[in-house]
Amino acid sequence: MKKPTLVVLAAGMGSRFGGLKQMTAVDDFGNSILHYSIYDACRAGFGKVVFVIKHAIEEDFRRITAGVEKHIEVAYVYQETDLLPAGFSVPEGRVKPWGTGHAVLCAKDAIDGPFAVINSDDFYGRGTYMTIADFLMKERAENEHAMVGYLLRNALTENGSVARGVCETLGGLLTKVTERTKIYKRGEDAAFTEDGEHFEPLSGDTLVSMNFWGYQPSMLDELERLFPIFLRENLPVNPTKCEFYLPFATDELIQSGKATVHMLTTDETWYGVTYREDLASVQAAIASMHKAGLYPDILFD
Repeated sequence: MKKPTLVVLAAGMGSRFGGLKQMTAVDDFGNSILHYSIYDACRAGFGKVVFVIKHAIEEDFRRITAGVEKHIEVAYVYQETDLLPAGFSVPEGRVKPWGTGHAVLCAKDAIDGPFAVINSDDFYGRGTYMTIADFLMKERAENEHAMVGYLLRNALTENGSVARGVCETLGGLLTKVTERTKIYKRGEDAAFTEDGEHFEPLSGDTLVSMNFWGYQPSMLDELERLFPIFLRENLPVNPTKCEFYLPFATDELIQSGKATVHMLTTDETWYGVTYREDLASVQAAIASMHKAGLYPDILFD
């Protein structure tokens, strides 16, 4: 089987964090979370990485990823607001990107086999890459996809709310993802709110999406089909802020019976810099991993 491709969504500007999270060092050697993601992907058997970025950050981004190209095939693609299907134009005042579904669609020409999708600023843990790579490197139906879900207790921050997709499953398959945009840690469990006043509890054992997906190439054709539908439905009502999210597109395929999504799980702990205050805890966790011998001092020479 062909080695899978890793698509890294790195076009976001990190507004809550206050800077380009993708480029922030998390160890004493200048490596970012992104470097650890690529290192783990290489160890898991991925053969190519596609970075989805913006032209505005290209020079800086290529500089920090230069060493990676000696170890794995690399491609750079660009997510810009004017990359739209025929017949559509950018609404006046629109500066917001079109969302994660659009980001993956921008990478279509750089993908030629099964692929996984991750966020550039999330530390997923090597076991998660091995889990999705194992799935993608086996013979699958063209509409047979996967997602790696995390236990909610392993995917929270102490420093504010997070957005997570709460997963529902049946027989090992994902049946629904409900986006909860304001989830707060409550000890080993959590609670979410829609209005900032009323909170609903969530068990720490709840499976949530961290945007770690595994797809067959057919998903790219489906995104190309669904994006114009999304634009026709949403531009009239929310022209400057509507976003074509990858989970929403995937859920559409599940609900219509056009695809199945295997619910894979991991015991790994997520680390991320949603807020600037998260940085110290991420650095401490990675330092501990180095001390335990999980990573070499120099990831890419």
